[in-house]
Amino acid sequence: MTLQWVAVAAFLYAEIGLILIFCLPFIPPQRWQKIFSFNVWGKIATFWNKAFLTIIILLIVLFLDAVREVRKYSSIPAIEKGLTTRPGAYEHAQMKLFRSQRNLYISGFSLFFWLVLRRLVTLITQLAKELSNKGVLKTQAENTNEAAKKFMEENERLKQLLKSYVKEEEHILETENKKLVEDQEKLKTELKKTSEALSKAQTDVMTMRMQSERLSKEYDRLLKEHSELQFSTAFSPGPDPGVPGPSPTSSSLHGACFSLCLCLCPSLSLSLSLSLSLSLCLS
Repeated sequence: MTLQWVAVAAFLYAEIGLILIFCLPFIPPQRWQKIFSFNVWGKIATFWNKAFLTIIILLIVLFLDAVREVRKYSSIPAIEKGLTTRPGAYEHAQMKLFRSQRNLYISGFSLFFWLVLRRLVTLITQLAKELSNKGVLKTQAENTNEAAKKFMEENERLKQLLKSYVKEEEHILETENKKLVEDQEKLKTELKKTSEALSKAQTDVMTMRMQSERLSKEYDRLLKEHSELQFSTAFSPGPDPGVPGPSPTSSSLHGACFSLCLCLCPSLSLSLSLSLSLSLCLS
């Protein structure tokens, strides 16, 4: 095996080892993410893409060379021609064919595993990021659930406070309504009494008005009689001067006053009658 194919075989073995290490189940993707985050990888990141493309080109060239060798030594006419010229040519041709096929497999699998290794590293990095995001999202979800529970508890507490406040308000409103109903009933009773008193007062006013009219008529009639009595007394012979007596004019006038007082205030009839009798005796 030439030096180049030894290097390709070593590269293939290294790829297989790295892939097996990446596939170990007890190493989490977060650990690989920490390894990939070292400063060393950051320094060689600028040359990584160029090296990756260069290795792919070399492997493709070696793969095509191996394909050419396989096709060369797989040709039956060339093998038959070699057999006629020298006796060990068939074994030599089969050895060359075996080596070319080996090189084909080595270069082909090296190229394939190189692409697989690149994709595997990318998937491990993405998986580590997704797991980190999952942890962050899980923490956020837990915090959100705790906040939601707190809000629900606060909501329930506010509902209880609102219910108690509503009950207190209903009790206060019910008490006030009862008080207002009682006040309304009292006001209705007072209004009824006031209406009755007002109607009674109006009746008394009408009665007093009618009595006043009658009194004014009676007073006019008494004044007229008083004038007639004065006129008749002036032209009639007087009584005996030696025998004093009550004057008819004063008697009529006192009678009219007594009637007027009785009409105005019946409750004072007794006192007025006594005073009138006393005045008649004095006259």
